[in-house]
Amino acid sequence: MLCGIILTWVYRSRQLAEADGSRRFVTLLLGLFASEIWFAFYWLLTQTVRWKPVYYYPSKEKLSQRYGDQLPKVDLFVCTADPIAEPPALVVSTVLSLMAYNYPTEKLSLYLSDDAGSILTFYTLWEASFFAKHWVPFCKNFNVEPRSPAVFFSKLTDAPHKEWSLIKNLYEEMVSRINSVLELERIPEELISEDGFSRWHAGMTSRNHEPILKILLDGRDPASVDVEGNRLPTLVYMAREKRPEHHHNFKAGAMNALIRISSVISNAPIILNVDCDMYSNNSDLIHDSLCFFLDEKEGGNIAFVQYPQRFDNLTKNDLYAGSFNVPNAIELPGMDGWGGSLYIGTGCFHRREALCGRIYSRDYKEDWKKGTLSVRENASILEERATELATCTYEHNTPWGKEMGLKYGCAVEDVISGLAIQSRGWRSVYYNPQNRGFLGASPTNLRDSLTQHKRWGEGHLQIAFSKHCSLIMGHGRINLGLQMAYCTYNFWSLNSLPTFYYVVVPPLCLLNGVSLFPKISSPWVLPFAYVFVAKNVYSLAESLKCEDTVLGWWNTQRMWLMKRIGSYFLAVVNNIATVLGFSQLGFAITSKATDDQEVSKRYEREMMEFGSSSPFFTIIGAVAVLNLICFVYGTKRAAVNGEAETLMVQILLTGVVVLLNIPVYEGLFLRKDKGRLPLSSTVASLGFALFACLLSVNMGTAIE
Repeated sequence: MLCGIILTWVYRSRQLAEADGSRRFVTLLLGLFASEIWFAFYWLLTQTVRWKPVYYYPSKEKLSQRYGDQLPKVDLFVCTADPIAEPPALVVSTVLSLMAYNYPTEKLSLYLSDDAGSILTFYTLWEASFFAKHWVPFCKNFNVEPRSPAVFFSKLTDAPHKEWSLIKNLYEEMVSRINSVLELERIPEELISEDGFSRWHAGMTSRNHEPILKILLDGRDPASVDVEGNRLPTLVYMAREKRPEHHHNFKAGAMNALIRISSVISNAPIILNVDCDMYSNNSDLIHDSLCFFLDEKEGGNIAFVQYPQRFDNLTKNDLYAGSFNVPNAIELPGMDGWGGSLYIGTGCFHRREALCGRIYSRDYKEDWKKGTLSVRENASILEERATELATCTYEHNTPWGKEMGLKYGCAVEDVISGLAIQSRGWRSVYYNPQNRGFLGASPTNLRDSLTQHKRWGEGHLQIAFSKHCSLIMGHGRINLGLQMAYCTYNFWSLNSLPTFYYVVVPPLCLLNGVSLFPKISSPWVLPFAYVFVAKNVYSLAESLKCEDTVLGWWNTQRMWLMKRIGSYFLAVVNNIATVLGFSQLGFAITSKATDDQEVSKRYEREMMEFGSSSPFFTIIGAVAVLNLICFVYGTKRAAVNGEAETLMVQILLTGVVVLLNIPVYEGLFLRKDKGRLPLSSTVASLGFALFACLLSVNMGTAIE
């Protein structure tokens, strides 16, 4: 591959040296050459995560033999921020799946951070605290998998025994009450004066409210037991204080507040953080993770154990390329070979000391019994003490958000936080069990998918040009291979510029009969053909190895094109605007609600969902129409003028882009359903494409 790339560079250099045309033609070639140099550089970066993959196989049996009942306490963090985009019923299923782990319940404490400060979310958690008294023993008695009630009951519809029917009825009754409250947008009158609910008052909004903390279940209280008399995990609701005049630092701020609050209530040495839509699919996950932390030879310097982000609502051919099968199975294990994977923000077990800023030293030894023998104060006193740690002014003039906890100031705070931890001497582990650890919901429409990647692209690009870049922060602290591996993600957005150039300029040159590549009969076409074919064949082989389908791989290629010219291009534009002071980077929450049955049906049939106007669709539509026009008229012109041999590479290149965009053409011109591209996006796409084509006509004349 490298030889083929170098030969394409040799051809470009000769082409530039021999060019005797106009300056415009030389400029076009220079742009093409620069794009190809970038593609080669990025390809080289992606090889670093393929050289030294590491795969782990923990032994839970040995863990139990060695430690018995001396296993450490574990704190479980769940974060939610919007009761509309992240329905409380979804949050409850995640919470219940974590509470039912196969682990001593007296050593588990679960904390829900509600960044919206919604009484509806609190009510939902309050309902869950009662249902847990039935659900937790049911899961353990019958070895239920998965332990998310919503998923479990949806997969098993026939009642295998009486207890199953009883628990399902209790669950459906709870969901019915929750849905009624959400529909009315108010809680039952009889609950308003009860402790917990009384803390809400008129005038409170999601961005302006005092801190609220309530221990719903106290693991050390004899009254907090299930229907069989066994202790339940501690369950805590937290809504940190928010004021318009104070920046709340998004999810990183919520996580740091949870770290402080949990240190007062349970102070477990191990912390698991999970997004509200990622339920636990493996009830033995804590034991698997502790195998890494408690390993006497290799576990002393492990800061976190990261699990892959998986989804259970993907279509057969993964329409929006949401599975991340290749990164999960190949790239992240490849990072482990250089010292550890990145922290992706969910499905991650942390060592509290490392998360709080401790620098690793070889003489450091963790006290795994921390907090297990202490006498804890009653719940009301703990609530009062912990509430003070959730105020919006507590962090002022402290190391929080800098040297302690998750770092602030970036849309992907998880990535820079993980890098900072590794730069302090710790390493991490990426573990991808056969029985998947966590499952969630992937976006079911194109706009949400592109929005998600735009946020990731903005954050990673922000890292790339800051002191948090792995080449700067990690210099001399982490392996060079790991620094380069981080760059494969940090430079995501920069791929948009050469990709945009490649899918716009060659088609326009084809339209005007301007050749940019070797003749199809020239031996110089072989390096270009080899690089293109070999790269895609290797990519296809990787995808098939990672359980993708051939059509799934094709969908991934389409989505990478759309992400690069849509999500990542706008991420670049937004970052530039932010640097110039015209805008400010935010944190867009991807909606997890899928109530529209028509949208769900189209998704199941693998029809792309456009639906609403968006800058994404205008750009994608314009590029698709431009390539279609150039392909049709450029091919016709080449055939009529006898230029097919000279322009064949551009014809093939433009034809591939046209094939990738077939769903876009359907959304523009053929579909009549509500999921088609809206008229405004269609008109704008046609207008921009036609304008670019007309503008390029003079270019062809000038070059000739």
